[in-house]
Amino acid sequence: MKQPLLVNSIKWIMILIMPWVLGFGVVTAVIAWDYPAFEYPRIESDRYGWTDEQRYELGKATLDYIQSPLPVDEAIVQLEELRLPEDPEKPLYNEREIKHMVDVKVLFDQIQRLFWFLLVVTILCLIYFFAQPDLRIAGADGIFKGGIATVILLTGIGAFIGIGWSLFFVYFHELLFPPGTWTFYYTDSLIRLFPEKFWFDIGVIISVTALIDGIIVAIIGYYLRRYIAVAMVAMNRS
Repeated sequence: MKQPLLVNSIKWIMILIMPWVLGFGVVTAVIAWDYPAFEYPRIESDRYGWTDEQRYELGKATLDYIQSPLPVDEAIVQLEELRLPEDPEKPLYNEREIKHMVDVKVLFDQIQRLFWFLLVVTILCLIYFFAQPDLRIAGADGIFKGGIATVILLTGIGAFIGIGWSLFFVYFHELLFPPGTWTFYYTDSLIRLFPEKFWFDIGVIISVTALIDGIIVAIIGYYLRRYIAVAMVAMNRS
């Protein structure tokens, strides 16, 4: 095999970024999915009087803002224009909530850009391997081990969510947002629309889906590696 250091380096790049490609891909898909329509019937209704229909409309509008292709300083107008159902003269979100939602969109936009970048890198790695017959088995091995890496990482995250959700929730926010900017009162609109159970369920869905994706990728890599190995032996014999 030519340039083993280069081949192994590219393979390890693919292995290490595979969990992030699959994980960020699932995050993007879940946000794009009409998740409030699925989740709101599963959790308790708003304790302060919003109907399920009102909460759905407001929650959906908030997630639409996060997905908006507009820059954050333009997209935030979508949230600033939302009004309380019980008092149309008052904005739905207060100043602190708006600031936090600016941070959320900035983070989500970064995740999306990183997802597409890592996906392109993964595709380039696969092209590099599978365009060269003698490197195809290394490419298949990279797919297999990338799937295994995803399974290991997501199993750990899933266990953390299941066993210590409150700790996970705090660490997650402290890591990604400035201290003190992500805590709100139970009467604030963000908490009324997105209670902790909402985030627990979405965390389980994302981690389990990414875990399943990792298992599927590992299985594909395993059987592809076996097929290529058998084909190479048959070719050498002929």
